[in-house]
Amino acid sequence: MRIYDSPQWTQDIDEVIASLPELKDLEGKRVMITGAAGLICSSVTDILMRYNDLTAARCAAEGGAPVCPPEKRITVLAAGRWIEEMTTRFGDRTERDDFEFVVYDASRSDNKLEVPCDYIIHGASNAFPGLIVKEPVETMLSNFTGMLYLLNYAKAFGVKRILYISSSEVYGEKAGTDPYREGEYGYIDLLNPRNSYSVGKRAAETLCASYAAEYGVESVIVRPGHIYGPTASPMDNRVASAWAYKAARGEDIVMKSDGAQIRSYCYCLDCASAMLKVLLRGENIHAYNISNPSSIVTIREMAELLSKAAGVRLIREEATAEEKKGFNPMSNSSLDSAGLEGLGWKGCFDAEKGFAHTVGILREILQEK
Repeated sequence: MRIYDSPQWTQDIDEVIASLPELKDLEGKRVMITGAAGLICSSVTDILMRYNDLTAARCAAEGGAPVCPPEKRITVLAAGRWIEEMTTRFGDRTERDDFEFVVYDASRSDNKLEVPCDYIIHGASNAFPGLIVKEPVETMLSNFTGMLYLLNYAKAFGVKRILYISSSEVYGEKAGTDPYREGEYGYIDLLNPRNSYSVGKRAAETLCASYAAEYGVESVIVRPGHIYGPTASPMDNRVASAWAYKAARGEDIVMKSDGAQIRSYCYCLDCASAMLKVLLRGENIHAYNISNPSSIVTIREMAELLSKAAGVRLIREEATAEEKKGFNPMSNSSLDSAGLEGLGWKGCFDAEKGFAHTVGILREILQEK
């Protein structure tokens, strides 16, 4: 079973679409999404394609053909390294008229994108802690060169706007437990290779601002917190994803710290809806935190919600020295969402609902395999 065959997933998408009237602005437009098969951007892709399905259903109900007419169709240009990656995630939907695969590799500066589009959502990035530790050079360079290529492409092809998916890790470390506001920046150890991710993200944000100032290329920036959901890869070793899969398989959750770290967790569809809201309503060269205020919890509380949803045990063990190298150094990465909410956004999934749906949908998928 694929995720888009899950009744719960479809219901969740429909709930999000109902909260985004501005999606009408994308009708007849072409949206390029890099990292389209990933945790966050595959959720965006599912929303846009489901929107087309609902439009087709309305046309049929009004006596027309059961198809989405071209002037109302949102076309997704799914940018990635391999078509196999897309077919694994989207199946035969890759053959639909509203889906086009384009080759793009964020780690390369010699991409050959030559298809026009109206908007870009740039989400291609290495975010797995283990891989960041193993390949800090590639992590840092891909964040910067990937953004550089797309900004040049947008300048050449007259793209209306780019949305760049940055990270809450750009804030660094600060004292206290208050959520970070967009203009607050704390300490980042520049000589710690684990920070190649956060420093690369910071540099890419400044690059967006620089292209706007010098060349007039419009960009908006989002800084997600800790995103989770059933779109995560089984290979994703970030704790929320790894534990969700373990819980869905009926395995106990093993926590390798005291779990006191505060995080802004956000269900993948809430994150996707926030991105689309910012893309269409955000202020040029402005950064918006993506955080659901009803989903700011500690790592331990997150683990407890997953174990409760799955009926498994939560076990505490000490981490090895090698495991600690991949830990996010921020004790508090909760985010203030006032800027995002000022655009009219409101999350649909609090922590309990989001984690419960994640476990339930993953169980459906895993049982069918």
